[in-house]
Amino acid sequence: MQNVNRQWRLKARPQGMPTPETWEMVEAPVPDPGDGQIVARACWLSVDPYMRGRIAAGPSYARPVEPGEVMQGGGVGAVVRSRNPAFKPGDIVESMGWGWQDYATLNPQGTRKVDLAHGPMRHALGVLGMPGLTAYFAFLDVGAPRVGDVVVVSSAAGAVGQVVGQIAKLMGCRAVAVAGSAAKLAWCRELGYDAAVDYKSGDLRAALAAATPDGVDVYFDNTAGPIFDAVMERINLRARIVQCGTIDTYNRSGQPDTGLRHHRHMLVKRARWQGFLYTDYVHRAEEGLARLGAWVRDGRIRYREDIAEGIERMPQAFLRLLTGENLGKQLVRVAPEPGAA
Repeated sequence: MQNVNRQWRLKARPQGMPTPETWEMVEAPVPDPGDGQIVARACWLSVDPYMRGRIAAGPSYARPVEPGEVMQGGGVGAVVRSRNPAFKPGDIVESMGWGWQDYATLNPQGTRKVDLAHGPMRHALGVLGMPGLTAYFAFLDVGAPRVGDVVVVSSAAGAVGQVVGQIAKLMGCRAVAVAGSAAKLAWCRELGYDAAVDYKSGDLRAALAAATPDGVDVYFDNTAGPIFDAVMERINLRARIVQCGTIDTYNRSGQPDTGLRHHRHMLVKRARWQGFLYTDYVHRAEEGLARLGAWVRDGRIRYREDIAEGIERMPQAFLRLLTGENLGKQLVRVAPEPGAA
């Protein structure tokens, strides 16, 4: 075990799009666990769109990261020290409270053991972790799909969207992807999406109309902004809109959202628009993992990951996510997995 804990700490709150200089890497001692705690070494760290909100000053569903603090985020790795009888050195654990660092001090609450029988360790941060479970519960519980529904998914090639589309097909729906490059659209079609729309090319409204001639019954929104406005024009009677993310607005924190107003349209269509946070469903994680895990093992759900190498790449990996350069779930490999050659 190394003697230094490399950490990325927030240097200053960004105005608009962050830059690599938004954070600074420091070296700290490897921590010792307190009573009931464990210390684990990261093998994989995650970057996710919600992190942009964590470095903004405005109110949100979680306390913002303060300048000088370790940047927050999820990770998976191996226990190296334990003062908790439920965890022993060598156990593989995942936590959303890991942070951008080699070694994390973790409490048992919010830390789960990872069963490698379900799949590779890194899947605990993706298809068998928060993104996959977000897709599962947000679509099935909030979206309430019915056989034959037309489902539109924005950011459809991302960590959550690629799972939503496949679940929609398993539920007997017609799935329409909205993404921003030829490679992403090709991946969506490979996953089984019935149609794919490039929001960066041509007339978005015309393309959506062509892809959804019978309207939209479920809209799974990861972006907000102009894509949301265009899809709202297509919703059917009693449509369900799942608000999972708002990545289009993240770099405009504190500024008014000046898009179209949909109040009358929502009234006429008697539609339902509901926000989703995975933290409301953590207590049901095992239920979701059992079904998702079976689909992954059976090959009914496929999953792509975009991997950066080394903890030094954390800021760059996060910026790739914010600018849409990633294809699939963005991960950073920090250290070899236990037992790896």
